[in-house]
Amino acid sequence: MTNYLAIAGLILVTIIWGGGFVASDMALESLTPFQIMAIRFFLGTVLMGLISIKDLKGMKRKEIMAGICMGIALFIAFALQIIGLQYTTPSKNAFITALNVVMVPFIAFLFLHKKVSKKGIIGAIMAVIGVGILSLNANFSLGLGDFLTLICALGFAFQIFFTGLFVKQYRAIVLNFIQMCTSFVLSLFFMFVTGQYHLEATTKGWLSVLYLGVVSTTICYLLQTACQKHVDETKAAIILSMESVFGTLFSILILHERITLRMVIGCAIILVAVIISNLDEQTEESVMA
Repeated sequence: MTNYLAIAGLILVTIIWGGGFVASDMALESLTPFQIMAIRFFLGTVLMGLISIKDLKGMKRKEIMAGICMGIALFIAFALQIIGLQYTTPSKNAFITALNVVMVPFIAFLFLHKKVSKKGIIGAIMAVIGVGILSLNANFSLGLGDFLTLICALGFAFQIFFTGLFVKQYRAIVLNFIQMCTSFVLSLFFMFVTGQYHLEATTKGWLSVLYLGVVSTTICYLLQTACQKHVDETKAAIILSMESVFGTLFSILILHERITLRMVIGCAIILVAVIISNLDEQTEESVMA
């Protein structure tokens, strides 16, 4: 796979993930959050298991535990994201979720004592300003949906942090499968605990959740893994952050969401903050080389 083909693959991933925000919103019309997650991760677990069945032999305890950590973070992130989506718009949900990229360096600082540079701090400050413009009400309170999405971004940041930490030690295919299994088991558990086990999905609901499980989860995770072997991780992170842009675009085109000037300004600041945070890593790498 060439570098240009890999970049094209990552762009396709962002387009599909952008469509995932709309698909989730459509699925919520007839399915509950944990029903959507249970079906999504069940499909992801089965399909990834079938694709990688030969590589799953001889799994070690440490590999399994690492995958479980990733799966717990992934479950928390997706749960808060889709619950938050019930109380906010897909475009806000997409852009606030993108803040996970800004959060990762600070998690690395807390747990690995990695220095956060000036651009990382500037990116974080801009991100806070962007969220404020995008989400704060007149009394400076944060809406429930936007608050849950903000915590969801932290969950995704931990999932990215764990992935970067464990993929250097264990097999990526095993980690992916275990994290899907973990997310499915947790989704199923909370689905029954909260009494969300009566399925009354419409055709649109089933099609939406099939898109999320087969295309947005299984195909995208496999494609992302394959493409990132040929693309610098800094460039990859910048490309993948564009899912928020596609999420907003699809929300306008398909759901006819109304976009205000305040939303445009807030989203633009968040996007710039994400890009600055990633460019900072690239600068450090070039200085060290």
